[in-house]
Amino acid sequence: MARDTVETHFTEAVATLKAGAPRDPALPVKEGSTLTGERCRELYDRQQGSRLLDFAARWLREQNEGFYTIGSAGHEGNAAVAAAVRTTDPALLHYRSGAFYLTRSVMAGRLPEQGVRDVLLGLTASADEPVAGGRHKVFGHPDLAIIPQTSTIASHLPRSVGVALAIERARALGVPSPWPADAIAVCSFGDASINHASALSGFNTASYATYQGQPLPILFVCEDNGLGISVRTPKGWVEAAARRPGIEYIQADGCDLAEAYDAATRAAEHVRTQRTPVFLHLSTVRLMGHAGSDVESAYRTQREIRADYARDPLLRTAALLVEAGLATPEELLKRYEAEREHLLRMAMEATRAPKLTSAREITEPLAPRRAEMIAKISPVAAEPAVREKAFAGQLPEKEDKPLTLSQAINRTLADALAVYPEMMVFGEDVAKKGGVYGVTRGLQKRFGAGRVFDTLLDEQAVLGLALGSGVSRMLPVPEIQYLAYLHNALDQIRGEAATMSFFSRGAYRNPMVVRVAGYAYQKGFGGHFHNDNSIAALRDIPGIVIASPSRPDDASAMLRTCLAAARTEGSVCVFIEPIALYNTRDLFDEGDNGWLAPYAPPTRWAETHVPIGRARGYGDGRDLTIVTYGNGLRMSLRAAVKLTQDGVSCRVLDLRWLAPLPMEDLLRAAELTGKVLVADESRRTGGVSEGIVTEMLDAGFTGQIARVTSADSFIPLGEAANHVLLSEAEIEQAARKLLS
Repeated sequence: MARDTVETHFTEAVATLKAGAPRDPALPVKEGSTLTGERCRELYDRQQGSRLLDFAARWLREQNEGFYTIGSAGHEGNAAVAAAVRTTDPALLHYRSGAFYLTRSVMAGRLPEQGVRDVLLGLTASADEPVAGGRHKVFGHPDLAIIPQTSTIASHLPRSVGVALAIERARALGVPSPWPADAIAVCSFGDASINHASALSGFNTASYATYQGQPLPILFVCEDNGLGISVRTPKGWVEAAARRPGIEYIQADGCDLAEAYDAATRAAEHVRTQRTPVFLHLSTVRLMGHAGSDVESAYRTQREIRADYARDPLLRTAALLVEAGLATPEELLKRYEAEREHLLRMAMEATRAPKLTSAREITEPLAPRRAEMIAKISPVAAEPAVREKAFAGQLPEKEDKPLTLSQAINRTLADALAVYPEMMVFGEDVAKKGGVYGVTRGLQKRFGAGRVFDTLLDEQAVLGLALGSGVSRMLPVPEIQYLAYLHNALDQIRGEAATMSFFSRGAYRNPMVVRVAGYAYQKGFGGHFHNDNSIAALRDIPGIVIASPSRPDDASAMLRTCLAAARTEGSVCVFIEPIALYNTRDLFDEGDNGWLAPYAPPTRWAETHVPIGRARGYGDGRDLTIVTYGNGLRMSLRAAVKLTQDGVSCRVLDLRWLAPLPMEDLLRAAELTGKVLVADESRRTGGVSEGIVTEMLDAGFTGQIARVTSADSFIPLGEAANHVLLSEAEIEQAARKLLS
């Protein structure tokens, strides 16, 4: 392995260090510090291991055996942060956290080689890598309380705040948690990341909670090397951006191990005892460029680069040891060379480790759903006395009148809160107001503010709280007020929620049911952001469940299924509720109450269970199958009656699930008629109908297929919306055309 300029400078500089008078290893490594010489030596070894891993990563890439070269060189001071916190404190780490990872691995009782091997297996995309299994190079391990994060900038900050919230909520609610009651969440990131919207969401949420006196034990660690790839961070900007109400600010030189350790120890103690956030600002350097492909001389002067060599944290820790008389330059260099050769041999061994060999093996962790387990837990209800108390003696199955869609969801949420003590319902306006449409009305009064609560107006924060509490074994049910608002924070589902099980082989999961008020057709209210029919961005996310109930009885059963899938399998479920159908009562004629349904008692939950990916059919016609969902179901049923009156034998299939699509039921219904009309209220381009038609053709369906959709348009205000939205008349016309 050729010598890098950084390596050459380090070895030459170490050779010139002047030894000081011998010092007792049990004493501070320098005056005024709490870091002992013995601990300093231990951390130096972890820093050295991290540095050598960076060299190995680039060597492996040169051999076409490694696939990741973003290194930790210059950031090895984060070993001090690992040493200052506990191995049971959940950590969500910056991608330059090699020394933190190696330090925690050893602190947890593992051999030094084990942590090094973990990273090498990640660099070589080996299936034996202990957390992602070759799917990505991450810092994570279920035995080390390190929750894996990819290279997505700052997307983990909202989740980190959610983890801190979950630590406190689990303790307050008396429910099991993977983290000790006095644990703190640790979240590290770079200086450029603090400008990202998701980082701002994380900081603001922490500040917002603390400002109101809510405990939130999180240690934010900014490793500030002054660069975002090639873009410079203005001097003083990190401190200016970090100072927020309720967040303590502590600054230290991250290249000085003793100073970093003292600051990190003080910061961790503050978070642990005060249960409030700290922003630990560590100034660092970035050695060897952003990644292996980065030529930093294109945007930095040689003088700047050489100045960073002088601040090299590995060199400065070596100087601490030598000046304290705890090592000689010769000893350090001899040990360095021995470790270098040893790590190179380990890197070569890692190239021979097994790799992922099939699509099935790769995708296995995406959506592990054991239907029998979900079916087993879905019918579970609270004890009769608990239900009686939860519903104040008025059980929903005994209500005088059948329920609307919104009432059915409300009662189902109450039943779930009664049986799952770890469940929390939260979002904007969901508590006292009960949501914009009253769907959660009365839940906070029954179950308390610890389980049903309002959040700040930030969808990233809402989903981040869900992600953090979900990975902490709570059962979060966040609400997003409108479907269009979900797009403000979609990466929290796409980049964070959906990837967690994939990048940890199921060791970490995101059980959550995201309730979203969606679609269009609201009367007297609307415009684009309150009427939105775009779900394409959700449907292309691997592994998530998209539920789309239309009727009250389906909504109850499907919500129970989603909660069971989240609780047993860690599923990420998006539960889209058609706003226009929330309070709909009639189907065909005014006063027929055809869209209402009674609430099923727990004794019938097993027989009314709706498995994920199962559709619901209406009618037994043999001429035409209308495939639809959401608002389209009501319109299609009405159109079908008119067709039947003209002698057309018609059946309607409600998909109910938009991911995964119920293809078995769909193909069966299609084959019975040979003619299929897809009535899709989403847009023609990128809508659900495209996926349905493609799946049917791929499955070999040879009959006739047509589709009728909403226009490729945003939805305007008032009556103008009718010109771009799918209508009942258009469904009827398209059916007649297909049959002609």
